[in-house]
Amino acid sequence: MSSLEEIDFKIDRLPKGLQEKFRELYSNGNGNEAVHYLHPNEIYLGDARQLLPQIEPNSIALSVWSPPYFVGKEYEAHLSFQNWQDLLKTVISLHFPVIKPGGFLVINIADILVFRDPSMPRIQAEAVNRKRSPITRDDVLKAMADHPDYNRYQLAKLLGCSEQTIDRRLHGNNIRGGKYESQTRVKIVGGLVEEWALSAGFYPYDRRVWVKDAAWENSRWTSLSYRSVDEFEYLYVFWKPGITKFDRKRLSADEWKNWGSRGVWYIPSVRANNDHEAKFPVELPARVIRLLTDPGDIVLDCFMGSGTTAVAAIRENRQYIGIEILEKYVTLARQRVSTENLTMEK
Repeated sequence: MSSLEEIDFKIDRLPKGLQEKFRELYSNGNGNEAVHYLHPNEIYLGDARQLLPQIEPNSIALSVWSPPYFVGKEYEAHLSFQNWQDLLKTVISLHFPVIKPGGFLVINIADILVFRDPSMPRIQAEAVNRKRSPITRDDVLKAMADHPDYNRYQLAKLLGCSEQTIDRRLHGNNIRGGKYESQTRVKIVGGLVEEWALSAGFYPYDRRVWVKDAAWENSRWTSLSYRSVDEFEYLYVFWKPGITKFDRKRLSADEWKNWGSRGVWYIPSVRANNDHEAKFPVELPARVIRLLTDPGDIVLDCFMGSGTTAVAAIRENRQYIGIEILEKYVTLARQRVSTENLTMEK
């Protein structure tokens, strides 16, 4: 069994609860212990934090995955923001011993566009072009000055409008996220991911932008704000120190020109997320796999979801290890892999 020194891993970088687990797993002992690592070309049911330590050290050429984005999906409903941070920080730390020296960790993630912030003042908007009543805020303020004892109902009767109109003119009619809920803002996540990766021992190597289909259905608030729709995500590429193989023959000249050397990738979104809430297109991990690995290498996805990364690995003649915490998605991923293997055999 590999020792902690051989895998070049600082155990004190891990959360305290996992340090003892690693000491036990990677201790040489008397050298007679049977080591049972996760086998390639399998999708495992379980928590990534429990299964990552069971992967053979220095065996993964590339880990590419998309974690929960903290945007309220079904599979992340139980997570607080602190829980979410702890999850990602721990998972990134657990990658360092299993990635080959010179290998890569690639994280597909997006900024949190609806991040609740109780400390943020309310955003109040006057929708000039959508008013049903000609009454303005100035009209209401003048009426209040002329009749300081009037309540909202009396002001509405005086001005010939509804009580709601009085309230809107005074307090704004676009308090995003609900009248009695915290205001929301954008939370930039790139700095957090960089911090966690550096703490684990990785170094930022590259970043790409994936331009997907504009998510109009998820961005209805744009009609009453200047915010943009959700239509891009990031690919953050982190490197583990070591010798990195560079082979221009991995891609054709046209592929290098069109996307291999380009910082922005235009790839359409999956048209139907009917069996998983957050599928990404096979082309996304396939490009990363072709760019950063060779045939036969092992590719890891510790948030496997519906199995897209495994499908991409099979198509590119790579091995894979998948980890997924929800049984229904493990079943789905295994079905997709089985179908893909049958297709490749034809």
